[in-house]
Amino acid sequence: MSRIIANLPNVHQGSSAGFLVLCFGKPFISIRTVAFLSLRALTKRFGSVVAVNQANLDVTSGEFLVLVGESGCGKTTTLRLIAGLEIPDSGTIFIDGAPVNDVPVGRRSVQMIFQNFALWPHMKVFDDRGYTNLTLPLKVRKWSSDKISTFLLPLAQRLGIEDSFFQRKPSELSGGQQQRVALGRAMTTSPQILLMDEPLSNIDPPNRLKMRGEIKKFHQEHRLTTLYVTHNLADGMALADRIAVMRDGRFEQVDTPERLMRQPATNYVADFFRAEELRYRSISG
Repeated sequence: MSRIIANLPNVHQGSSAGFLVLCFGKPFISIRTVAFLSLRALTKRFGSVVAVNQANLDVTSGEFLVLVGESGCGKTTTLRLIAGLEIPDSGTIFIDGAPVNDVPVGRRSVQMIFQNFALWPHMKVFDDRGYTNLTLPLKVRKWSSDKISTFLLPLAQRLGIEDSFFQRKPSELSGGQQQRVALGRAMTTSPQILLMDEPLSNIDPPNRLKMRGEIKKFHQEHRLTTLYVTHNLADGMALADRIAVMRDGRFEQVDTPERLMRQPATNYVADFFRAEELRYRSISG
């Protein structure tokens, strides 16, 4: 696994009772206290399937935590529970020490970037005079057109959202282009906790490293608490302060990337990283 490290660069919308809920935090114009997140005996079932099983987790303020594990291990469900998009069957979610199980979607100071983008299909990408995918959070906050342009145009350029995309609707964009817009929209709001579900899955390799760097820079500049789900261990190793390995709805081990590789707590964790190393070697030739 040391080979992987050596090759790494240094680097809502929700619904309630059938109604659309739109809620935005304050745009990034001031420093906010970053959340401390805890999960205690968190459980979520879908019929006979236990997606999250008595899971316990502590995430420190300002930490970048990456969740990895096999498909179906509960990573995305965990994010959805934290966001309030799913209701736990038992257990408690704490943000800043306060239980939030009964706090509705949109009021938890949590923003989630979905794997399927969740862009508003009827809106264009950007127009500082109207309601678009990028400007809606700022328009709701009564920002002027000039202020919106000053804030968003440099951000769009950094994320590779070209001027030619601005007048397009999501259906007129490629998957990678939609992913960039989804990232940009999340960056216009002011969550305490940012949840990211495979945000780079549709980004082409030449732009993947750049986008990875922008995510890390955004996290650091705004002192967020970030939880990031990925199947790409290289992304996780480059971004994470700690990595949480999930298995069957529980956290098998949560530790720094180095300790996970050198001191795996279980055979499963050791085998998981060994398999990822073999996959990396096969891809890199």
